Formats: sequence, structure tokens, C-alpha cells
Amino acid sequence: MKIKQDLDLLPMVLKSKQRSKGKAPIIIRITLNCDSNEVSLSRTVSPENWLVKEKEVSKSEPGFKEINKRLTEALVDLQRIYDQLFLTYDFVTPLMIKRVFKGQEPIEKPTPIPEELIEEFTLTKAFDGYIEEFTKLVASKERSKGTLRQWKSTRKKAIEYLTYKYPKKEIKDITFPEIDGEFAINMYKYFTIHLPKPLSDATAKKHIKKIKQIINIGVTKKIIPTNPIAGFKCGGDTKDIPPLELEEVMRIYNKDFGCDRLNEVRDCFIFQCFSGFAFQDIYGLSPENIIYVGIEKERWLAKHRGKTDGYEIVPILDIVDDLIDRYKSHPKCIVRNALMPVNSNTIYNGYLKEIAVIVGINRKLNTHLARHTFADFMLNHGMSLEEVSRMLGHKVIRTTERYCKVSKGRIKKSFNENVRPELTIQKLKGITTEIIKNKNEPATIPTPFVRYSIPSSTTPCNYNFNYIG
Repeated sequence: MKIKQDLDLLPMVLKSKQRSKGKAPIIIRITLNCDSNEVSLSRTVSPENWLVKEKEVSKSEPGFKEINKRLTEALVDLQRIYDQLFLTYDFVTPLMIKRVFKGQEPIEKPTPIPEELIEEFTLTKAFDGYIEEFTKLVASKERSKGTLRQWKSTRKKAIEYLTYKYPKKEIKDITFPEIDGEFAINMYKYFTIHLPKPLSDATAKKHIKKIKQIINIGVTKKIIPTNPIAGFKCGGDTKDIPPLELEEVMRIYNKDFGCDRLNEVRDCFIFQCFSGFAFQDIYGLSPENIIYVGIEKERWLAKHRGKTDGYEIVPILDIVDDLIDRYKSHPKCIVRNALMPVNSNTIYNGYLKEIAVIVGINRKLNTHLARHTFADFMLNHGMSLEEVSRMLGHKVIRTTERYCKVSKGRIKKSFNENVRPELTIQKLKGITTEIIKNKNEPATIPTPFVRYSIPSSTTPCNYNFNYIG
């Protein structure tokens, strides 16, 4: 059953578009379902002659009768158009009303696309064109290499799905008109169920989010009218990543693994835990990223993030300063002009798995966990959410909220300072005694306030009793 929403029609004078002779156009703003649009009456008046409350022109305006008559007719026509459209269409927009008012079809008919263009512009070809342009942005350092790798990975996954979905097709590709509303749902099932190594929910949705962006190119080029998978939600609940406890971090820091490869990875991980830099950013840190702040010339690390270009700025703790000094003469740091001897992300994470087993941490260590751990340390040692967000280089504070978890130690401290002293057994017994004392006192009967409706011959008499203490 369709529900008819109220149509709001608001005549007004656009003073912002006042013309050389001092007159401004009259428009009617159409508002429906939280959407709005405007129609012009092709009439101009002096703004001082517009009556705001009456929504009409005063007698001081030349030709005021004709203008007010046209305004009244337009309001009636717009309401009539809405009533007719409501009977014909499931959903009516202000733009549809405006188009009919101007003598056009309610919905613009799409321009026919030549068949050869539809066949030529396919999903993989759209991917190729996008990646080609993105590669140019990477070359000019406007985008990161890591994001480019992600786009190439999504393209590869899309082709894998098309191979699975259409095994008899010689060319593993699909035109935009062939993509239907179930395309994303079926692809998600393939990514999370049918792959030999199924992807996580978050990873699968990230790939589909990129594919949705590619399909939007087809909408822009008017090959398809709308994105058929626009309704597929790529967000949802974010996976909770518990940070490491300080004791676990120090267990890693104090362990000598007996070989340089693990000791170096240990130190890089500790560097991240106490600076908050992601893998991509710690890999690119150089002595030039050390700045001096204030009169005391404190050493800070400052760098634009590779992922979002947000500016990350972090004071250098003693433990981080010690690590920088330890590796300033390391061959790898000298060749790369780097602060730390960081390996590739794959090797780095592989060695972290070894470290977790050796020190007895029963969870999967990875480079990004160090960033979450840093955010947890800062929040639970008195830094505000805004300050932590700035240090992490986040552009929106909502991203930081996912990183920051209140630690057990902070809960314990707050609980012991604020709750435990107020809920002692002595105080609770005192409250109980007071309740019993009040219970034995004679009760005061409240005065009733009677509100009733006067009965008619057809309606029953209803009484409501509300007590006033």
C-alpha cells in the first residue's frame, strides 16, 4: 500500500539572483520525501514588494494582480500534477513534478547507446582504463602504490568470479547491461564460501566496494541508467581488533631471539607499537621525517600517510629514540635512507608469526596490530580521542574510535576511585535500614485527579485516573 506524503510548496523571491534593475525572480520550492527542487514562474519583482507571510506580491508592485494570479495557478497546477503522478508511479520526486510542469516527460528517457559501444565497454575493460589512470596518479605521487596493488587484486578477483560463474564463456568478461542486482550477492558468496581459501567478510566487501565504483563508470557514461548493485551494503559491523597488553609488548621487547632477522623484526614492531605508524609509513620513514618542536627542540616524527595523505605527527618516546639510534648505521637503513630496517610486508608478517610462537602470545601478530596497540596505549594513558586521531593521521575521528578500546587497567582505576567507595557493604546496609524505617511510617494517600471525556450517544465513557503526589 502506497502512503501519500504531503507536498510542500513554498513561493519565494530569490534575492541572491537580484538583477541590474533591482528585481529578483519568483520561484516555488517543491519539497517531497526530504527532497527538493525549484520551478521558476518567469516573473520578477522588487524584493521589498514581496509579502513573506502572505506569500504574494503587494499592491505596490506594477502588475501585481497578474503576478499573483499566475502564482495561484502555478500552485494549483503543481498540486494537481503531484496527485496524477502519485496514481501512476510508485515513487514521485520533486524533479518529476518540475518536469511535467515544464511540459516534459516525468522521467527522462535514456539516450540509446550503440550496441558496439556496449560490447566494447565491459567490466574488465573499465577496470583496465581505471587502473591505467590510477597508475599515472601513482607516478605523480598523488596516489600510493599500495592502493594500486589493491585495485589490481580486485580486478583479478573479479575475473576469477566471472570464470567461476560463466565457465563456458571463452572471454571471461561481462557487459554492463548484463550485470543484475544479484551480481554482488553471488560474488560475495563466491568470495566467502566457494574460493579454495575463502576471504573474510571485510575483505570480500572491500573488493565488491571497488567493483561497485567501477560499475559507476558505466552509469556516468550512460551505458546503464543506474548501478544495479548500489543497494549492496559494503559496510556493516567492523571487526573488533583487541590491542596487545603492555605486558605482551614488553615480553616481545625483552626477548633475544638469537638471530638478526627476528631481532630486527622485533625492533620494527616495537617501533610501531610506540609510534603508531602503519607498515607503509614506517617503511618510508627517513631522518628527514624527524622534526624539532618548541623551545626545548623536542624530537618528533612527522609524515604524510601513504594511504590517505593525512598528516601524522608523533612525539618520539625514549624507547623509539633508542631504536633509531641503534639502526642509524645499519646497511639496509643507509642504502634506503631509512630509520628502521623494514622488510617487505609479507616477510615482516611471516616473521611476526614466529615471534608470537616463541614468546607464547596465543594470537596472530601482524604489522597493523601494532598501530591499534599504539592507539590503545595513548588513550589509556590520558590522551584525548582528538589527540590520538591527530597522531594517527586520521582525517575523521570516527576512524579513530574503532582503534581505541578502554583497557582493563583504566576500568580498574576508575572503578576503584569512583564506584567501590560508594558501594561498600556499610553504605548499602545504611540504605536498607532507611528503607525499612520509611516503610513502617503511615502512608500518605495521594489525592486523585480525575480526567474524563463527556460521553455521547455513540461513544463509551472513558475515565483516566492520574494521581498527583
